[in-house]
This record gives sequence, structure tokens and C-alpha cells, in this order.
Amino acid sequence: MSSILLVNHLSKIYQTGPKSFTVLDDISFEIEPGSSCAIVGPSGSGKTTLLGLCAGLDTASSGNVILDGQAIDSLNEDERASVRNHSVGFIFQSFNLLPTLTALENVMVPLELLGRKNIKQTAKDLLEKVGLGDRMNHYATQLSGGEQQRVSIARAFANNPKILFADEPTGNLDEETGATIEKLLFDLNAEQGTTLVLVTHDNELAQKTDRIIKLKGGKLHEDTQLKTIA
Repeated sequence: MSSILLVNHLSKIYQTGPKSFTVLDDISFEIEPGSSCAIVGPSGSGKTTLLGLCAGLDTASSGNVILDGQAIDSLNEDERASVRNHSVGFIFQSFNLLPTLTALENVMVPLELLGRKNIKQTAKDLLEKVGLGDRMNHYATQLSGGEQQRVSIARAFANNPKILFADEPTGNLDEETGATIEKLLFDLNAEQGTTLVLVTHDNELAQKTDRIIKLKGGKLHEDTQLKTIA
């Protein structure tokens, strides 16, 4: 089975004047299509930086990332954006909704960028799936944190992504709301056959994935397969 994500000897070093700071040091792993993986580790271990590099939001100091068959480090920003638009979905801890748009319009945005047809109906269907059929004309400020995250999940699945990156998807939610969002995320992921890679501090959430990659001090500390991928 070919990998949906292949990370080869990835390092990220930030230069501040004469000083350099290594955030990631020689990270390598691959992820199979349709699987779920949690990236865990203490604060400052490089989890979010790794997620950004895997998604093509940033470039590595050395090493490379092959995402859906594309060596994204060799692409320019417009080319990386095209790969993200067609293959990737994102869910952020801070929701990242556009406040001047309604829930429906927020979900329509990625579909408009791709030039898809019937985008309004597609967005409505996704909002129905996440339980917001009666809230789709509300603005972000009129929605609770849990509702905003539901909108961001609907938006993330709008382009039928092959891989979904989630950065602390329940980090800003209370325990009960977080559990609801977790179930929704895993259910939709299974239904659409998407690959899920998430960063989390929540060990219970990590244990629900197929695999846990643990970072420590910018290095890959442990790589544990929890479930066999069919």
C-alpha cells in the first residue's frame, strides 16, 4: 500500500541572529491511506511545527515531505496551495472561521476556490451532517465554541480531502463538547475514508487513533501502532 504521507529526515531550524534553534531533528515516518495517527508530546516538542510541514504550510530546513505523491518541498507556494486545496483538510484549535461570513458561507469558501458546482447545496449537506442544519445562517460570533468547531469540521471535509490535519481539535472545548466533536470527527473520517493526522495533548483522544507518534525534544521518541490497518 503506497503512503499518503511520507516524511524523510525532516528537520526545522530557526535562526535568530547568530543563534540557531532546532525545533525538529531528523524526523522520518510514513502514514497509510485511511489510517488515523496522533502526534503527541510535551509543549515545545515540535508537534504543531511538524503538522505545518506535513501540510505544506511551511518549508523544512532539510529533509522532505511527500504528500499524496507530491514532493511538496520542491513546489513553490502557489503549487503547494494547489495541493492543499485538492488533497488536504484542516481543523484548528481556534476554529479559524471568517467572522463576517455565516456558517454556510464559511463552508462554501473552499468549494468556491475549487470552482465546484452546486456549492451551496454541498455546504448545506455538510452542515446537516454535523448537526447544524438550523444554524447555517448564523455568524461565527453567534455560535458556541462547539458549534464553531462543527462548522470548521464541515469546512475541512468540503473538498473531499484525502488527508485531514487537526491541531488540538478539542483544545478549546469543555469535556462534554469535546467528546461530541471527537465522535463527529472520527465518524465523518471513517465515512469519507479520509486519513486523519491530529496533534493533541489529550491522551484519551490519542488512544482512539490507529497509531501514536510521540515527539520529545524535537526528535521522534516513540512510534506505537495501536490497531492494524485493514
